[in-house]
Amino acid sequence: MKKMKLAVLGMSLLTLVSCGSATGNGALIGTGAGAALGALAGRLIGGNTKGTIIGTAVGSAVGATAGSLIGKHMDKVKAQAAAAAQNATIENIVDVNGLPAIRVTFDSGILFATGKYNLNETAKAELAKFANVMKNNTDCSIGILGYTDSTGSDATNQTLSENRAKSVQTYLNSCGVTNNQIQTVQGFGENPAYLIMGADGKEDLAASRRVEVVMYASQAMIDAANAGTLN
Repeated sequence: MKKMKLAVLGMSLLTLVSCGSATGNGALIGTGAGAALGALAGRLIGGNTKGTIIGTAVGSAVGATAGSLIGKHMDKVKAQAAAAAQNATIENIVDVNGLPAIRVTFDSGILFATGKYNLNETAKAELAKFANVMKNNTDCSIGILGYTDSTGSDATNQTLSENRAKSVQTYLNSCGVTNNQIQTVQGFGENPAYLIMGADGKEDLAASRRVEVVMYASQAMIDAANAGTLN
């Protein structure tokens, strides 16, 4: 019963984080409990905190006021991302510190053929537009996360997912996004927690072969929020 209550509480918190605005979530989780909430969200999404939580833990506490400032800032970033990446799903998530972040999943842009990791022209066009959002928000760190479908061997798919993420990194570099900003480039292979399932309960193979881009608070943004100077 206690485990069930914890799960229900966790799902309620996760729903709030996923559906609320970054401003509200920032005020909620910009406290000592924020990192714990972030870790809880990671455990609930597929049970793999390494795969679902992104960022580097900060040494200093982030208060509710600073968390709210980061939330407001990330709401602005999300609006810019939505304008630039109209063929994408943009979601509010949390980073390893429990702070607001956004995840961008392109509906048709950053998808791959079976066994391939080269970017098609549609993907390049989508990324070129989105690169401007990144360059206009250098206080956001970037995570690039690659995935595969469930076909093929585990070892092959792990390498393939890493190569897909690296392909996106390389192209963003060519668009002027620096590796100082791109903090994470990671592949998750065919981890069952991250496969995309269709309404019929079967895997959507094409959708599973994807790269997601995450924008989250850098140390510079956190410092500015703690100092009260983040706009």
